[in-house]
Amino acid sequence: MVGQFIRICAIDEIEEGKTRVFNVNNQPVIIAKVDGEVYALEGICSHDGGEFGDDEKLINGQIECPRHGARFNIKTGEVGRMPAVVGIRSFETKVDGDDVYVAMDE
Repeated sequence: MVGQFIRICAIDEIEEGKTRVFNVNNQPVIIAKVDGEVYALEGICSHDGGEFGDDEKLINGQIECPRHGARFNIKTGEVGRMPAVVGIRSFETKVDGDDVYVAMDE
């Protein structure tokens, strides 16, 4: 079930092929723009519990954890490479005008 959409930032704050982390409802959410589409994932690696930061590597549609190299599909949060074996949560996004919104649990 989709939660309430919360404004995260302006679309021009997200560069193509780059990531940014925002604190939303007291949890880190990583936002990325790939091929003009905006995606949002839980900002904590399922392998070691560490947080992602700004400007993490995006490789073939996957975000790479800077500590141990685990990768996650930027669109779905599914594991793309070990040592992670459990995916991370993805959130629905929408762009309305110049603003980026993420659906968060109420």
